[in-house]
Amino acid sequence: MASKITKLKNEVLMRTIRVLAPIINILPESIIRYIASKASEFILNKYVKLEVTGNEFLSERIGKPTIFIANHLSNMDGIVLNKILKKNNVSFMAGIKLHANPLTSIFLKTVKHISISPNSADRNAIQKARAVLSMGESILIFPEGTRSRSGSMIKGKKGFLLLARLSKAYIVPIALEGTELLLPVSQKDMGKETLQHATVRVKIGQPFQMEAKNHNCDNWDEECVYTAMRKIAQMLKPEYQGVYKID
Repeated sequence: MASKITKLKNEVLMRTIRVLAPIINILPESIIRYIASKASEFILNKYVKLEVTGNEFLSERIGKPTIFIANHLSNMDGIVLNKILKKNNVSFMAGIKLHANPLTSIFLKTVKHISISPNSADRNAIQKARAVLSMGESILIFPEGTRSRSGSMIKGKKGFLLLARLSKAYIVPIALEGTELLLPVSQKDMGKETLQHATVRVKIGQPFQMEAKNHNCDNWDEECVYTAMRKIAQMLKPEYQGVYKID
């Protein structure tokens, strides 16, 4: 009975937020940012039990240009990682479709981000990301390009390789578990997703740089993506590893 009441409260909360979202979006940006920041803080405090390992790798990258790459499970990934990466001055590479949704567009106001057109060579976004890195700040990319619908890793795209090669920045892998339970993906309507209480585990991996191109390898880019994504998979439980499952 208690679980049904909790579920009902969560659904009411999300319905209220969805109703208010279009109204909030017409307010001045500074007010939207304040409301979204408070809402994010409330969600993290009320719904999330957060466990983080590898903080020492974050500390050593403060003030240094870094490309963070993470698996992608939920629309809450950005809010969780923004909290963890505050001191690393990170900007998120965010798909333009997030701006079209009244709810996700509000929460985008709480994070530094660069809009990018998915599945395309968005040169403008790459140039902006390079500029961020040149100032000693950081970028976060979800190489899979979209949230996994199964809760396990899907094939990564090679866009982050170009940025890594142009900037010479170190890459730091991040493994996420539990955000798919915090805000489960709705297969039909992203706007109808409902918050749940969840334990979220975030594991930070050791920084690395991509190897120089091996001209004897015909599929060098694919090899590099595989190597980078496996560094994420190695920190995940087997059920999260997906196409990068470690035998």
